[in-house]
Amino acid sequence: MRSTYSEDDVILLLKDITGMVEPKSTEEREKLIQSGKHYSEMLPIEYIPTDKYMQVYNEALKNYARPVAKAVGSLAYKVIKHRGKDVVLVSLARAGIPIGILLKRYIKKKYHMDVPHYSISIIRGRGIDDNAMKYLMDHYKPAQLLFVDGWIGKGAILNELKKDIASYEGVSSEIAVIADPANVTELCGTHEDILIPSSCLNSTVSGLVSRTFLRNDIIKEKDFHGAVYYEELKDSDLSYEFIYAIEKEFSMENRNDSYKVHGKGMDEVIEIGRAFGVKDINLIKPGIGEATRVLLRRIPWKVLIDERFKEDPQLDHLVRLAEEKKVPVEYYPLKHYKCCGIIKNIADA
Repeated sequence: MRSTYSEDDVILLLKDITGMVEPKSTEEREKLIQSGKHYSEMLPIEYIPTDKYMQVYNEALKNYARPVAKAVGSLAYKVIKHRGKDVVLVSLARAGIPIGILLKRYIKKKYHMDVPHYSISIIRGRGIDDNAMKYLMDHYKPAQLLFVDGWIGKGAILNELKKDIASYEGVSSEIAVIADPANVTELCGTHEDILIPSSCLNSTVSGLVSRTFLRNDIIKEKDFHGAVYYEELKDSDLSYEFIYAIEKEFSMENRNDSYKVHGKGMDEVIEIGRAFGVKDINLIKPGIGEATRVLLRRIPWKVLIDERFKEDPQLDHLVRLAEEKKVPVEYYPLKHYKCCGIIKNIADA
């Protein structure tokens, strides 16, 4: 699979389906998804950020590179302590890719180990890419594989992993993430809902690769899951700018992050559903990363922001996107998260 990343940083176990899929508008995709079509059978038209939004992204990168770098260091320490020097990083495409690269680079810098890093597809409701897993298990011991993602919202992908990985003997369903506000894994850089600036953009901060795709007229029995390479966006590619900005803030001193909120994020999501009359919890996307995705590629109903973070610059990009898309922002008390996106139920629209 082509990308703007070097193979020294990551090898993408994906099928290049560039030119084979006609992307659909956000409105069309949302109607199809909510009428039962699986999101992995379509690709969105990529959101091209406005100049104003890019100003907010650049500000976010400047302000939050250091906390993210600190979380990468904390996560790397836990990975080496618990998984040892033979670990093989397997990032979940695509939000996990830049995180896997940062983790690989930090481990090389601090521990002088060049650990392998691959990226594979996992799709909620469809599972992990079996051909990619077979490839990895042909080349490495099952116990070496460690899954990596950017953040955990409410834990849907972790649940998917636990279900799927049961059939791969010796492979752990453990997942390493930068931020886990849902409080479901100890292998995280922090339990705080921090802004990871890569969540603010789509392919232009992910090697110009689309989200992953699975439809049996294009992805055959022996194929890896698919993705598109957006060559036409190469002048807007910020993938390495993001990596370098975080890497520049790496500290070789790791301090344990003691931040933690008791209870699980999922309980709070269920409570939000009750408070706002949302029966389908798949429409509730908690945390900075997930709320950003709602605004970038779904049809949002509203955005909730915790009252304590009303003027917080961490959430400037969300407020900016909500203004652009005319989505109401409501201030609402949250415990695990700083914000939450709620997708519009098309049946109610």
